[in-house]
This record gives sequence, structure tokens and C-alpha cells, in this order.
Amino acid sequence: MLFSNKALKKLIIPLIMEQTLAITVGMADTMMISSVGEAAVSGVSLVDMFNNLIISVLAALATGGAVVTSQLIGASRQEEACRSAKQLLWVDGLITVLISLLVIAGHRFILNLFFGKIEEDVMRNAVLYLMISALSFPFLAVYNACAALFRSMGNSQVTLKVSILMNILNVGGNALCVFGLKMGVAGVAVPSLVSRAVAGFCLYILLKNPDRLIHLGRERFHFDWKVIRRILYIGIPSGIENGIFQLGRVIVVSIIAGFGTAQIAANGVANSLDSMGCIVGQGMNLAMITVIGQCVGAGDLAQVRYYTRKLLLITYAATAVTNSLILLFLHPILGLYGLGAEATELAYILVMIHNGMAMLLWPASFVLPNMLRACNDVKYTMTMAIFSMVTFRIGLSLVFGVHMEMGAVGVWAAMVVDWVFRVCCFGWRYFRGYWKKSCNLI
Repeated sequence: MLFSNKALKKLIIPLIMEQTLAITVGMADTMMISSVGEAAVSGVSLVDMFNNLIISVLAALATGGAVVTSQLIGASRQEEACRSAKQLLWVDGLITVLISLLVIAGHRFILNLFFGKIEEDVMRNAVLYLMISALSFPFLAVYNACAALFRSMGNSQVTLKVSILMNILNVGGNALCVFGLKMGVAGVAVPSLVSRAVAGFCLYILLKNPDRLIHLGRERFHFDWKVIRRILYIGIPSGIENGIFQLGRVIVVSIIAGFGTAQIAANGVANSLDSMGCIVGQGMNLAMITVIGQCVGAGDLAQVRYYTRKLLLITYAATAVTNSLILLFLHPILGLYGLGAEATELAYILVMIHNGMAMLLWPASFVLPNMLRACNDVKYTMTMAIFSMVTFRIGLSLVFGVHMEMGAVGVWAAMVVDWVFRVCCFGWRYFRGYWKKSCNLI
């Protein structure tokens, strides 16, 4: 077997801890900015939805590099794996700089396009937060790409340590800038910029070590279009899928924005708590790329099936435990956010919907597709995910939320329908074995 239980623990546990750290820091950001007022919470939550769109596209490029690198490691082609690492960093970096410049130049147009007419104080906070966030995208791209390469080697301890440093800088900076310097929304944006820059630089330097299985060599760089095509073969469909998914979420939030500030704030707080329930799943998403990618590179489809079942079983068990605990202590947790009575009551309902259904649907809906991606079966996952997003997540949100006047509750009910469809599509694809045909495409 390519991965012993000890090797899996060594890979997975740091990934889960890293995801836990990232999400809890995100919750801390929301709690800190809530002290500035609901307009600030609303502005940050709106921009975060757009930021997640950009970040997800960048993460998809990193995923493309991680899949290719993992497969090359599994095939014992180390020299090619090192070349693919360097190509990934350059391609990801150049694309991200271009994206950042476009966002900075068209920031107000972007906010008006995605969220329409929102209250002026919310817009003012959103503009400031978006401008500072855009400056951090290139640093985040470097961090994501380097972290993906370390995970491809099965070395998630390094990314965890750097993530701890990044989040200490972020939380400490937030506390100083929000409570000490009274910087408002900028108080959570500037520390994110600084922490991402430091984290990206640290991982880049660590990858220069020639003793690592995958490292950045000293030879002069030139574009290797064969390697780039292999990365983009995975990265582009995944990027389109992730981009459309996050764009759909932005559209959904723009629908919720029409329901008033209280519903926007409740949605933002609920989103942060929902993420807590999917911590293990998010970590397993990353582990699935490494484990299944190496199995595909080794040409062992039996191990692909074995580790898919094993990782999914672990995810389901941990997701059930985590979400049960959140629902059990939901009232005192919501009390920490300092929202009004209406927003708090709505946030309670939204978390109950999401976390209750996540125990049944989330792993198969979001972790299983990463197994297909690691097998190069990216076009199917892209097509089904986009269809489901447009038809159910967006279409039914308009039906339930607007036409049936269910508000944010109707929007989140549409999300559950989207999950059900995804589970059916990806489960069918896996059990029918169509993914086997694409394992030899790269």
C-alpha cells in the first residue's frame, strides 16, 4: 500500500488542524469587525464572497499543479515533478498579478455588478476592504501553490507551521488595528495582507531546499509549455468550476442583499459557523488530491478505490461529530457575535439547515469530486457542478427566496437541493467506474 495508517495520519491531521485554524481565525475576524457595527459586518461578508471567487480560481490552479506533481511522484519521476513545481509558481503568479490589477482598477464596477444597490455605509466599507484584499492576492497565490506542492509530497506539517505563523500575525494584527488603532474594516484587511505576504515568502524559501523531494532548482527559468498544458488540463476546468460555484454564491448573496442588512449579517455569521462543520471535509479535500493522485501515478486503480472509500468513511464520521457539537452549543456560540435579535434568530435557522444536512450530504457532494479530479476526470465534475449551481442553487433561490418570499431560508433550502443533485451525479460516476478511462490521459 502506498500510504500506511501512520502516513495518512501524518498527512491528514495537520491538514485538518490547518483548516481549523483558518476557519476559527475567520470567525475571529467576523467577531472583531462586528464590534464596528452591522454595516461593517455586511460589507466584509459581501466582499468575502467575491474574494472567495478569486481565491477559489487561484486554488484550482494550485490543485492542477498538485495533481500533476502527485501523479509524477507516484510514478517515481522526481525530476519532472520539480519542473512542474516551478512552472506552477510562475503561471499562478503571473495570472494572479493580472487579476489583482483588474480588481483594483474596477473595484466599484465589480461591487455594483455583483451586489447591485446596497446601503451607502455598507458600500463604503466594502470598497475599502476589497481594495486592500486585492493587494494580497499575489501573495496568497504563492502561498497556495507552495502549500499544494508540500502536500503533494505528503508533507503537510510544514504548511501547518507556516499557517500557524500566518494566523498569529493575522489575529494579532486584527486585535491591534481594530481595537487599538480603531481602523474599522481596514483593521481586518491590512493584517491579512501582511500575514499572506509573510506566509508566501516563507514557503517559497523552504521550497528552495534541494534536499526536499520536490524543490525549486537554481537553473534559469523558461516556460515549459508541455508541463504547463498538463497543469492547466486540470487547473482550467477546476478553475471554471470553482469560479462558477463561487460566482453562484455571490449571486445568491446578492439576492440575500435585497432582503435587508439583518439578513445579510445573519448570512455572514452563519457562513462562518457552517465552515466549522466542514473542517474535516476541507482537510480531506486536500488529502484526497495527494493520496489518489499518487495512486493514479503508480497505475494502481485498486488502491484508488480503497483509499477513496477509506477517506470518505473518515470524513462522514468526523463531519457527523463536528456538526452535532456545533448544533448542541449553537445558542451560546451565536451570542458571541453581538448581532440584533432578528439577525441572531435567522442565523440560528440557517446554521441548523446547513449543518444538519451536511452530515448526510457534504462529504459525497464535495470530497468525492476531488477523487475524480485526481483521476483527471475534470470535465465531468465541471459540467455537473456548473449545471447544478445554475439550475438549483441560483434558480431555486429565486423561486424559494424571492417569488415564494421565504428570504434567506429559501435560499439555503435551494442549497440543499443542489447538494442532493451533486451526490447523485458524483456517486453514480464513481460506482459506474467511468473515472478509470481518464486515469491514463496524463
